[in-house]
Amino acid sequence: MLREKLKEYNVILASKSPRRQQFFQDLDIDFTVQLKEVEEIYPPELKGIEITDFLADLKSQAFTNLSEKDLLITSDTIVWLDEIALGKPKNAEDAFNMLRSLSGKNHKVITSISIKSKNYQKIINDITTVTFKELSDNEINYYIKNYKPFDKAGAYGIQEWIGFIAIDKLEGSYFNVVGLPVHKLYKELMNL
Repeated sequence: MLREKLKEYNVILASKSPRRQQFFQDLDIDFTVQLKEVEEIYPPELKGIEITDFLADLKSQAFTNLSEKDLLITSDTIVWLDEIALGKPKNAEDAFNMLRSLSGKNHKVITSISIKSKNYQKIINDITTVTFKELSDNEINYYIKNYKPFDKAGAYGIQEWIGFIAIDKLEGSYFNVVGLPVHKLYKELMNL
């Protein structure tokens, strides 16, 4: 359905995330991946959704010469815990500290998506609340050693081992936690 709906567009996914690319394939969208380096810095006064909205828009601004046919999709995900944004860990120690901070608590996974063409832009977002069980240091170290979650916000992938053993409760979209609220993206693209 989306392939037919979007046949007039050159859909560009500006994400190196293999999970987001797989979602686009699974949605049956014809797309190309184009990447531009963006320094993901946001004003410190921003909170929660304001951060991901800002960063999704910032990533879209790197594409300055969109044609009439281009449809650019950029996205950003953070883990929001105790009024602090957890992005991607810098190293194993950072990943350990993030997972230790998530242990036994609720956190929010927030994703924003920018849908942009030459004369149009809309930013949509989604929030999922995730509850982690108490994690042992051995479980955290095992996960980091075997799954190397350095490309994931909050240092974890719900679709991996840690998701199987650590998540007590999920309120909202599972796919949002993986990295893209595909149900909301589908709706927006069908309404273009």
